[in-house]
Amino acid sequence: MFLSMKEIKKEKFRYGLIIGMIVLICYLIFILTSLAMGLAQENTDAIESWNIKSVVLDKDSDTSLTQSLITKNEVKNTKISKNDAYIGQAAVVAKKSGKTKESAQFIGLHTNQFIAKNLKLTSGHNIKSSNQIVVDEKFKNDGYKLGDNLEFNSNSTKYEIVGFVKNAKLNVAPVVYGTLTTWKTLKSVNNTLIASAIVSKKSNYKANNSQLKTYSTKQFIDELPGYSAQNSTFTFMIAFLMIISLIVIAVFLYILTIQKIQNYAVLRAQGIPNKTLISATIAQSLTLVVGGLLVGIALTAITALIIPSAVPMSFNIPILSAVSLGLVFTGLLGSLIPIKIILKVDPVSVIGG
Repeated sequence: MFLSMKEIKKEKFRYGLIIGMIVLICYLIFILTSLAMGLAQENTDAIESWNIKSVVLDKDSDTSLTQSLITKNEVKNTKISKNDAYIGQAAVVAKKSGKTKESAQFIGLHTNQFIAKNLKLTSGHNIKSSNQIVVDEKFKNDGYKLGDNLEFNSNSTKYEIVGFVKNAKLNVAPVVYGTLTTWKTLKSVNNTLIASAIVSKKSNYKANNSQLKTYSTKQFIDELPGYSAQNSTFTFMIAFLMIISLIVIAVFLYILTIQKIQNYAVLRAQGIPNKTLISATIAQSLTLVVGGLLVGIALTAITALIIPSAVPMSFNIPILSAVSLGLVFTGLLGSLIPIKIILKVDPVSVIGG
């Protein structure tokens, strides 16, 4: 450790450049990881807030809430308890004169079932009638306020905003909560249809009809449009960045080791054991990586404070900590090549030659 720190202090500029490169890599990995988590959350925020364990859909809907329609006849033998709820889903464009149009997901609810009762409002009150809606706070950020009357699509009926709820997004679109009666109007369906899905807090919920199929919440989320593909893309990007960081660290340490080969030969000739030289190399690698990592974390923390709320980023401490440990491990792997060179140094051939 003494040897590595003394060398870093002596060659401040050289090692500063290496640390700067590691800082940029760490910062990029942290930002991409946070962006991936943020986008993933915006796909599932509303679903996660319901605290459900299973979803019942029409078996021919291809696990799609948008394509699923459940009839009254299909649920006539199905028991709906306090842990179960009907939901109806419809894609809408919310609009009000003088305000930004919002592409949103309308979720129709029964006002006496658990989802409607448990909405975590930041202001206003719950839905009490079919002409009232509760909306995600993105509407508030775009200038909407309590009491505003909205229209959906080409429907001229007006619906009053009576409450705002935080982190209510589905498929990266803000959610508008209303009644199932309103859902039927927006979906243009008749009274034989009752909902798009049944959601339950029970993992073993079964609907007593062969046309209905139960999925776990995870299965349902994995089938959301683009969700799995998006997560896979970001996972591969982060994995490739980790590999690139490994290569960068290994190459820099290799070049530094080659430049100092005569110094190592002198130390070996003086009887300095391999263990000391290896320890110094590992300590130097860890110092560079940890130094760059700490600066990268500081930059990420600053970014978290100044990033606009419109940018879908989530700074999850446990996951970012795991990424940090992965980068430290990458630094250890990168030090293996220089160690191999040091072990093969022949003092006689280097000094005498």
